[in-house]
Amino acid sequence: MESQQSGSAIGAPRGRGYRYNAIVEERRWAETLLAGERRLLEMIASGRSLPDVLDALCSFVEQAAPECNCGVYLIDWSGPCFRVGAAPSLPASYTEPVDGLPVRRDVAPCGVAASLKVQVIIEDIESDTRWSVYREHVLAHGLRAVCSTPVCSHDGRVLGTFCVYQRQPGKPSSRQHELIAQVTHIASIAIERAQEEAALIRSQALLAEGQRLSRTGTFWWRVATDEFEWSDECYRILAVDHSAPLTFALIDARVHPDDVNNVKARLAQARHDANDFEFECRLLLPDHAITFLRVVARARRDRGVLTEYIGAIQDVTERRVSEAALGKLRSELARVSRVTTLGALTASIAHEVNQPLAGIMTNAGTCLRMLDANPPDIAGARETARRTIRDGTRAADVIARLRALFTRHAPATETVDLNAATREVIALSRSEQQRAGVILRAELGDGLPAVTGDRVQLQQVIMNLLVNASESMSSVADRPRELVITTERDEGDHVRLTVKDRGTGFDAQATDSLFDAFYTTKTGGMGIGLSVSRSIIESHHGRIWAAPNDGPGATFAFSIPSVAATAADVV
Repeated sequence: MESQQSGSAIGAPRGRGYRYNAIVEERRWAETLLAGERRLLEMIASGRSLPDVLDALCSFVEQAAPECNCGVYLIDWSGPCFRVGAAPSLPASYTEPVDGLPVRRDVAPCGVAASLKVQVIIEDIESDTRWSVYREHVLAHGLRAVCSTPVCSHDGRVLGTFCVYQRQPGKPSSRQHELIAQVTHIASIAIERAQEEAALIRSQALLAEGQRLSRTGTFWWRVATDEFEWSDECYRILAVDHSAPLTFALIDARVHPDDVNNVKARLAQARHDANDFEFECRLLLPDHAITFLRVVARARRDRGVLTEYIGAIQDVTERRVSEAALGKLRSELARVSRVTTLGALTASIAHEVNQPLAGIMTNAGTCLRMLDANPPDIAGARETARRTIRDGTRAADVIARLRALFTRHAPATETVDLNAATREVIALSRSEQQRAGVILRAELGDGLPAVTGDRVQLQQVIMNLLVNASESMSSVADRPRELVITTERDEGDHVRLTVKDRGTGFDAQATDSLFDAFYTTKTGGMGIGLSVSRSIIESHHGRIWAAPNDGPGATFAFSIPSVAATAADVV
């Protein structure tokens, strides 16, 4: 490292020639440093790989100080351990054992330099016994002195160490210190930039994988010029080759014909209003497959003027297909639930049908006797015929209600008078309630707004609540079996229906489980009635709940939006 100065004898005067030579030498040295620094920085700026830059850095130092050998050792802090970054003049027999060396103060001078962030200088490795393993390895390769300097990032993190070895004992000269400081700084720039680029590549890879897994692509749209930039996932979703120019015409060609006008209108509105937008549409791909798409974009402005949109498109086809299948399954489950109540209502059904049929038979016999009388009782026969027609109509109404309630049908959205629907259910179940000794009282509110929904599905919910309430009182003998059904206005333009009984009730701790599928408190119950009821009410954008009464029994209720509330949500 430090060598003896050559020149005149000790004590001889040093004249202008010496001073001139020293100045020239210092200038050459400065030019060497500047040229080397420029060359290394150009390599970094041009994007050369980190191993190439570090090899060139070590070679530059070894050319400027021929008595030295150099090595750059990066640190993998996940270990932590050293990784050989560059050591062009050192043999593999030296560098291979160093690669993976733990970062510890007792292992090698590099460990101290990295751990304490200090420069470590060993003037004579042979006489230094602090690192026995390291010392034997270094001496075996003819190296006698080492200077290990930590390479730090701009925020103080240790990125690695820069080692300068010499085959003779000694310490660095002032020029070598200057050279080490210069290349250590350049090494920190190269290493930090490489790590940032690696982190960016890793982040981009993670983003691309995340977009692929979530089927979400991102895009950028400059409004003034209609320029687009799309992520790879956008190309995949649109089934477009990466070489194809991105234009509105290309987008229109992918949009389903039934949705083209709506998409054009939404984009035109976004261009005009300069506001964030969100919508869904369908794509018709070249293979005739239909893709459901959700588009979300946020506007960016410069001094209040719209400049661009940054957004995302998501392939929601699987979700839409699942929702359709779930809706179909929910409808089928509701039908199964309705059928399961048929057994409990068999007696009521027979009573409801038999009454008008018996009336028809009685009236028909009476009518014949009146006509056979002498003289015939025409007025009486006419009145009897009217009663026959009345009973026939009543029987037809009962059959119609039963068919509507228990027949498979597609959900139909219509305007429903909840009071009228409730009265029909009460009429259908009245005989069974009477046979069970239940005193049913209806307190239906006046002037209630209509609701929007499937009449039969709503009636199934009401029927299920009435049947459950009646069954909960089947074992009650010490008090009247009272059941009250009420309808009233609820907050937020909603309409509420409540069924309150005086039965055995339920444990308050079971409140959260009552509406779970296959949960039941009844012996032999299937546990799907309340679950289906909740699905029906939630599909009507309402809610259903239950609570124990202060006294005996329980209260079940649901609330659904009125026609006005539904219309407001749509707007």
